[in-house]
Amino acid sequence: MIRDRQVDYVATQIAIRLFADDDTPQVRQLFITVNQLLSPPELRDAFEAYIERALADEIDGISAYYGDRKGGFWVAAAGDEIIGTFGLEPAPEQAMELRRMYVKPSARRRGIARRMLQYAEDECRRRNIRCLQLSTAAIQTAALALYNAAGYDLVREEIADTLSNKTVGSGLRRYFFEKVLR
Repeated sequence: MIRDRQVDYVATQIAIRLFADDDTPQVRQLFITVNQLLSPPELRDAFEAYIERALADEIDGISAYYGDRKGGFWVAAAGDEIIGTFGLEPAPEQAMELRRMYVKPSARRRGIARRMLQYAEDECRRRNIRCLQLSTAAIQTAALALYNAAGYDLVREEIADTLSNKTVGSGLRRYFFEKVLR
């Protein structure tokens, strides 16, 4: 259904499934779009460098990246359209780290991120992992609200100064959360 030029994903069946290599173009575009939207004007160059680094180091080789780490990557799809993504990779101390939790801007505020987070938690339980860790930046206010509402505990915060495939750096405040899964 089209309403106000946005797809009504509430009325559409959403499937969460393992990433397939032919999902790469849509996942790539979702990653770029979300990060460009997150970018404050004064950090545009830093975000573009981060996007290029993450594409080269991770996004353009998702199967190998997550497979080599004994993790996994999933997509939320409405038919053939990818509207969300998330990955899991092992973290120290018998935990998993939630990565790349993104929802297409036109599909937000419909519970998709909550469903993906629940799926990630259930996947950890299936693997007998009892702790899920994650991090997000201060500029991701909706993500902060989601993780707080879902029972995640803030374990530390830091100012990220170094660019990597996991962080823009540039002095952004990052929050690190974890949840013990029962």
